[in-house]
Amino acid sequence: MDSISRRRMVQAALAGAAASTLPAVAHAGDPQPISPSGMGGSILGPQNGPVTRENPFTTVPPKTDHGTLPNLKWSFADSHMRLENGGWARQTTVRELPVSDTMAGVNMRLNKGGVREMHWHKASEWSYMLAGRARITAIDEEGRTFVDDVGPGDLWFFPSGIPHSIQGLDPDGCEFLLVFDDGSFSEDNTFLLTDWLSHTPRDIVAKNFGLPESTFAKLPEKELYIFEAPLPTSAGPDADMQPGPAGRVPRTFSHRMTAQEPIKTNWGSVRITDSRNFPASTTTAAALVDVNPGGLRELHWHPNAAEWQFFIEGQARMTVFASGGDARTFDYQAGDVGYVPFAMGHYIENTGSTPLRFLEMFKSDRYADLSLTQWLALTPPELVVAHLNIDKAVLQSFSQVKRPVVG
Repeated sequence: MDSISRRRMVQAALAGAAASTLPAVAHAGDPQPISPSGMGGSILGPQNGPVTRENPFTTVPPKTDHGTLPNLKWSFADSHMRLENGGWARQTTVRELPVSDTMAGVNMRLNKGGVREMHWHKASEWSYMLAGRARITAIDEEGRTFVDDVGPGDLWFFPSGIPHSIQGLDPDGCEFLLVFDDGSFSEDNTFLLTDWLSHTPRDIVAKNFGLPESTFAKLPEKELYIFEAPLPTSAGPDADMQPGPAGRVPRTFSHRMTAQEPIKTNWGSVRITDSRNFPASTTTAAALVDVNPGGLRELHWHPNAAEWQFFIEGQARMTVFASGGDARTFDYQAGDVGYVPFAMGHYIENTGSTPLRFLEMFKSDRYADLSLTQWLALTPPELVVAHLNIDKAVLQSFSQVKRPVVG
C-alpha cells in the first residue's frame, strides 16, 4: 500500500470517529415540539427518535395542557428484566412510577413447565392472563384446596397471606400481569417456600415434619423463584388436587373475565369485574376496555380509588385534569402502564388504526365511575346552560344513560 492510500485510510478513520461523537439529530419524520400556531421550535440536539415518534402528544401537547403534573406513564420495556431458568419477570412499582403509591404490577412469563414457586405475599395478588395456559393452586386458612387451569382473558385473585403457585402448561407456557394493592410492593420480597426452608436449621425442619434430618439433605440452599419442573401428569385440575378433609374453597380464586357479557356501544365495550361478580376479589376491582379506532373512553372520574392502567394492544392518548387549572397529556402503547390519581378527570382516546384494549384497576372491592355526560344530562338544564353557554336543545341530546365508550 503506497503512502497516499495509507493517508486516505487514516483520514477516513478519523472522520468516522469524529462523526460518531456528534450528537444524534432529529430525523425528518420525527415530531417536533412546534404547535400548530407556531409556538416552540425544532430539536437541534440529541433526540431519541423512536421514543419521540411513540409520544406525539407528549412532544406537542394540546394547548389545553397547563401546569405541572407528575409523570403518569411507565413502560415495562424500561423495567429491569429478571431472567430465570423457567421464565422471566419485570415489575413496575413506586420506584419506577413514583406517583403510583396505591398499586404495583409485575409482568411475568413462565415457559412450558416453568413454575413460580410456592409462595405468599403481604399484599393481595390480582392477575390477568395475557397469553398461554397456566395451572394455579392454593389453600386457604381452613385447609380448603383450590386448583384451576386458566387461559387468555382469565383472572385470579389470592388474598394477602394465601399460599399459592403458578405453572406454565402446554404448548408454550404463559404470560400474565400481576397487580398488587401496595405501590411499594416488590416481587423480590415475597415469602418463598425454598427461601424459608433454606434459612431454617435442618434439625428444626426435620423435627417439624417428624422425619430424619437426612431426608432433607438435598434441600435447595437458596430460593428457586422461577424454575423448570415436570408438567402436571393429570389431564385437568380436578384430578390434580383432590380436596382434603376440609374440602374445596367456598369461593373460587379464578374468574373468566372475557366470558362476561360486556357493556356494548357503537364504539367499543367494557367488562367490569369486582367483588359483586368475583366475590374473592375483595381489594381489587377492574374493567377491561375495548375502544374502536377513533373511539373514546368518555370523560369521567372515579370517586373511590386511583386508577392503575395496563395497555394490552393499540395506541392511546390520555389527558388528566388535576384541578387548579392543571392538566397533562400522555401517549400510551401496548406494554405501558398508566396512572390516574384519585378523583382526577380523564379520558382515553384510541389514536391508532387498530382496536385499543386496556385494563383499569382499582384498590377497591367495587368498581365505580362518574360520567361527565350523564352528570350534565341529569342536572337541571337551566343550571347547565348557564355554565356552558349552550342551547337547551343541545343539552337534551346528552345521554342520561352512561355510555362508557363514545365516538
